[in-house]
Amino acid sequence: MIEKVLVIGGGVGGMSASLALARRGVDVELIDNDPHWRAYGAGISVTGLSLRAFDDLGILDEVREKGFVGAGIRLRGPDGAVVMETPPAADDAPPVDRSGGIMRPVLHEILQQQVRNAGIAVTLGVEAADFVEQGDAVQVVLSDGSERAVDLVVAADGIYSKTRAMLFPAAATPQFTGQGCWRIVADRPPEVDRAEMYLGGPVKLGLNPISADKLYAFILEHVPDNPWFEEQAMLPHVAELLAPFGGHIADIRKNLGPDSLVNYRPLEWLLLPLPWHRGRVVLIGDAVHATTPHMASGAGAAAEDGLALAEELSRTDDLEAALTAFGHRRFERVRMVVENSVRIGEIEMSGGNQMDANKMLGGTMARLKEPY
Repeated sequence: MIEKVLVIGGGVGGMSASLALARRGVDVELIDNDPHWRAYGAGISVTGLSLRAFDDLGILDEVREKGFVGAGIRLRGPDGAVVMETPPAADDAPPVDRSGGIMRPVLHEILQQQVRNAGIAVTLGVEAADFVEQGDAVQVVLSDGSERAVDLVVAADGIYSKTRAMLFPAAATPQFTGQGCWRIVADRPPEVDRAEMYLGGPVKLGLNPISADKLYAFILEHVPDNPWFEEQAMLPHVAELLAPFGGHIADIRKNLGPDSLVNYRPLEWLLLPLPWHRGRVVLIGDAVHATTPHMASGAGAAAEDGLALAEELSRTDDLEAALTAFGHRRFERVRMVVENSVRIGEIEMSGGNQMDANKMLGGTMARLKEPY
């Protein structure tokens, strides 16, 4: 029986696992190597699978209040003219049929408060340095020299997971896709009431509301040489990328300035073959299935991992069986997200048929409405 768990990593996956396990009566300690437990980045999109997971975690109402939850999509041409839009969802539509956005630090604050409210022990500024199996327990040596004896370790330490490197040293490392993603936070005009995509321009560009008065614009740029952008070069580069677009984009570009929040990251992916565990240590989230943002499902998939893991552990006292079942339950679902996201990026970079990409996106999102 699992009574005591150490969770490594205080991101969405780690916090979701901590909450799901604590609600089932497990004694959980969460550790994170950042002494300030910060979240980096700008806005993120959240699709139906994410909102359903947030509902299951009990945070959906707060996400609605501090972020944005709506539905549908609006397509525009490069000049801003509306090409097509989907009708809004019914008022009683379930979370899985909705979508939205939120600032990543705001989402982390919501989850962090839930972790504190649940009485989960949080230790910051440390990471796991070694794992030693001892019969029905695993002894974890932390970087500060302290040790923990627990029944299970859940490692949610991200795409560059040190735990993955220790457990599976021969595993493939994250792969660069050839694309980079820019995100800019800006004021939201009231008429931007759903996700918007600009079609036919030189880069893939979209807008997504993230609160009552803010949105974020995202730009996917083909950068095969994976360049490094100095901070002082970011605003001019973004302004250049936005120059061909009209409508709201022209206003966003005009209002760029020293106080603008601009975020950039090269897009990488990783999919670790099963098993995702070794002994009493299991990997979840980006540590095993890091994806690109094309499906807007990375955070939701990590939250689903935490919920599904807690469920499988509650089904049996056979730990090996529970962890094996968890991996098999999750693998095909996240493989679909990772591989289809990467494929859509390849279509975009090669100038392929956008209808093929849209068909793949729509089909994948429909399948992701199925239970996790």
